[in-house]
Amino acid sequence: MVDGKDLNRLKVILAEKKKSNLWLSKQLRCAPTTVSKWCTNTAQPPLEKLMKIAKLLDVDINELVRFEELEK
Repeated sequence: MVDGKDLNRLKVILAEKKKSNLWLSKQLRCAPTTVSKWCTNTAQPPLEKLMKIAKLLDVDINELVRFEELEK
């Protein structure tokens, strides 16, 4: 969470695609704890990783980001 905001929808998209945090961490070759932080919005993935995640999950990058949270 950045300033109390959930900026990404990674956890939701992973559930919709029936993929796990562990699967994603293996695909991205990063620590499972890193993906966990992204899923809980404790931290945000860098843009390059976000683009890779969108490609891996076959979604538009806009589906991963909650732009309305920026307005609050």
